[in-house]
Amino acid sequence: MRILMLSKALVNGAYQKKCEELAALPDVELIVAVPPAWREPRVGVIRLERRFTAGYQLVTLPMMFNGRHHLHFYPTFERLVRRTRPDIVHVDEESFNLATFLALRAGVRHGARCCFYNYANIDRFYPPPFNLFERYAFRHAAHAFACSAEAAAIIRRHGYTGSLTILPQFGVDPDLYAPARRDRRNATLVVGYIGRLVPEKGVLDLVDAIARLPASIRLRLIGDGALRPAIETQIARLGIAERVELRPAVPSTRVPDELQRLDALVLPSRTTRTWKEQFGRILVEAMSCAVPVVGSSSAAIPDVIGDAGIIYPEGDITALADALRRLADDPALRDDLGRRGRERVLAQFTQAAIARQYHHAYRSMLN
Repeated sequence: MRILMLSKALVNGAYQKKCEELAALPDVELIVAVPPAWREPRVGVIRLERRFTAGYQLVTLPMMFNGRHHLHFYPTFERLVRRTRPDIVHVDEESFNLATFLALRAGVRHGARCCFYNYANIDRFYPPPFNLFERYAFRHAAHAFACSAEAAAIIRRHGYTGSLTILPQFGVDPDLYAPARRDRRNATLVVGYIGRLVPEKGVLDLVDAIARLPASIRLRLIGDGALRPAIETQIARLGIAERVELRPAVPSTRVPDELQRLDALVLPSRTTRTWKEQFGRILVEAMSCAVPVVGSSSAAIPDVIGDAGIIYPEGDITALADALRRLADDPALRDDLGRRGRERVLAQFTQAAIARQYHHAYRSMLN
């Protein structure tokens, strides 16, 4: 079974572990095509990391309109399809994207069975040509993947009638994202956020919550994005600069080290008219490190955390502060949530388990 996967997300070195796990399964020959870099809007350029590349081919393709989620495409992708003759073409993009349309069309032309991946969890009307791209994907895809039940329901409402699997795009490597020994005698609690600094992630709520808590609770923010100046202003206005570290984003392979230095991780996402949390991958990464997590009630977050963390009503700064105070006051609770988080990841979210489920779906596409 020769699989050709097209994925800009796989510029992230940590995510590539799924490819190694998939390539190690029986009768799999895997080729993964990625751009040399991806320009994330409002954040910056994410360059290709080559971290987990054993057992499969990782090739780079030029990308047109880099940074445009729905308009980017790979002008030489069909040449790669023609050369490799895959049985499966997996396009790691939404059904309504130009890249998906062109890649699926190339796969169909050369006899491959094709699939796509949908994250979109807000139902909306797609104007031409995006609705036409979606219709083409629905007609020609042998399988669809969706990140959540909400995302799956939307493509069903839009007319997709084929086979479908609800599955995270990537899992977590539990050896890379491993628990670290923590000194419970330390009176300081370090609360962290790692991710994009954009309004919908609710980071300003987290800064406000920290300002309401004792000085022994500190905040470490790691990331880049358009909200950074507003965060700096808020920190200064609240007079908590000595309690808050604001650091730039780190390469994906350094994220485990940063998580292991935290006592708790918060994902304070806020739903907007055009966005709500689609998965919250940093949650499962923290849980794998046995770091207790606190998440808002935005969309997928409660389903990802389950009973292995604390959920608070999104936008409720008082509730967020109360949750962090509970963790600070109760080391046993932190230990319990950390243990439950690790167990939840091992049961549901490892890269190996996710790869096996993709493998099963690919097999079904060829039957």
